Order: sequence, then structure tokens, then C-alpha cells
Amino acid sequence: MEITYHGGDDCPLYAVSRGSGPPLVLLHGGGPDHYSLVPLAERLADRHTVILPDVRGYGRSVCTDPARHTWTQYSDDVAALLDHLGEERAVVGGTGLGATITQRTCLEHPGRVRAAILISVEDIEDDEAKQAEIAFMDAFAERVRTDGIEAAWAPVLPDLAPVIGALVRDAIPRSDPASIAAAAAIGHDRSFRSVGELAAITTPSLIFPGMDQRHPTALAENVARVMPNGRLAPVSLSETLRTAEDLADAFAPAIRRFLAESGA
Repeated sequence: MEITYHGGDDCPLYAVSRGSGPPLVLLHGGGPDHYSLVPLAERLADRHTVILPDVRGYGRSVCTDPARHTWTQYSDDVAALLDHLGEERAVVGGTGLGATITQRTCLEHPGRVRAAILISVEDIEDDEAKQAEIAFMDAFAERVRTDGIEAAWAPVLPDLAPVIGALVRDAIPRSDPASIAAAAAIGHDRSFRSVGELAAITTPSLIFPGMDQRHPTALAENVARVMPNGRLAPVSLSETLRTAEDLADAFAPAIRRFLAESGA
């Protein structure tokens, strides 16, 4: 089913849903769109209504104003989606960017997240690394504007996990260049200043480690220790995962067990 709704700033947004049962929102990473999580949704749709948004800036959720790409806006978009669906609470999860949005939603809308699924958690930079991140994202946006999305990603993809690279490449033809360039402005906002801030997230959470510099394995392990109700998943991203189907096959069993055990 297709879903059209609006963020709190009236930005038109888009999502699809699969299955039936309690709501489960899955947010894709930065670069892909909702199609990257369709195989995972299909493996969970027998027990849940799985909602797959195109995160603001990606896919059909076009937003070309850089000022409207902030972590608070992204988490408010999740709340707006639940309002549109008439749901007070839902399981919320995501990959990369989507995992960070999930964490922010847990903090900014704590009563609305029943359980969290965090896949390939994004790095939390110190001050020096954050300045490097801003420069990186600004350069990416400029390449998009001058050379196009594919050229902008070309120097970045070799350093990412194989499955992430594949999902990014798949989404490029469905992406709006001006919207992708604007979304890079999220680099100027700060998700968290330290891992310690995540101790305030008491939501039951399942954490899957990433495997590259932008999604460090050690960070996920630390996050699982810091979050009071966080647990490390028994599987992580690896070189053997190459497609969205691979990701779904590897992660769906652990997610299903977690949701059953947490009563979500």
C-alpha cells in the first residue's frame, strides 16, 4: 500500500507498507531509498504491518531545502507518520541514517517507540572529526550539483560495506539530485556529542554492528553496553552480504526473535 503524508513543516512525504499486525517502521540508510528494505519487510510482514518511508530527501520524499534537513525534523517526520496512521506507538528501526533517526526518535518522542532496531549504527564524532564530516558532506553535495549523483558517490562507495554500496547504486536512478544535495546538509547538524547520551534511551533495542569507518563495529558494541535495554545482535554486516536479499536473510531471524521476546 502507498502512503502519502506530511511532515510537521508540511513537506510531502512518501511511504509504502507490507503485511498486517502491529506497526513496524523501518528507515533506510543515507543514499538508498525504501526499496532497500523491501526484502526485510517481506520477511517480517506475517506478524507486523511494516511501513517503509522514503526518508526526507530520498526517493519520492523530495525536499530540496537544506535548512529542512535536521535530526529533529527527521524524528518529527516519524511522529508525523504515526499520527497519519493513527498509531500511538510502533516498533521503529533503521539502517545507518535510519538507525540514527530511530535513536533520536527514542529521545525526542520516547512514548511512541515500543522497541528499536538499530542496524549499522553511524559513527559519533568528536569535535575534530565532526568538522571533517561537515567538509566531507559539503564536498559530496557540491559534486552532486556539478557532476550528478553517480559521480558524487564514486569516491565514497569503495570504502563502504558491499551491501551498502549495492543499495546506494540501486537507488540512484530514483533519486532527485537537488534533494540529495540538500540532504547532505545533515552533516552540519549533530546527532549526538558522545555515546554517553544514549544512556537516556531506555527503549528495548537490538543493535547490529556495521563494518566500515562510518559504521564502526566497536561503536555498536559500546552502544549496546551504554543503552540500559540494548542488546547486541548475534549477526553483523559482513563482506558476504551483497544484496538487500542477503541482508534480509541474515538479519530477519534475529529481529523476529527480538520482537517476540520483547512483546512487540
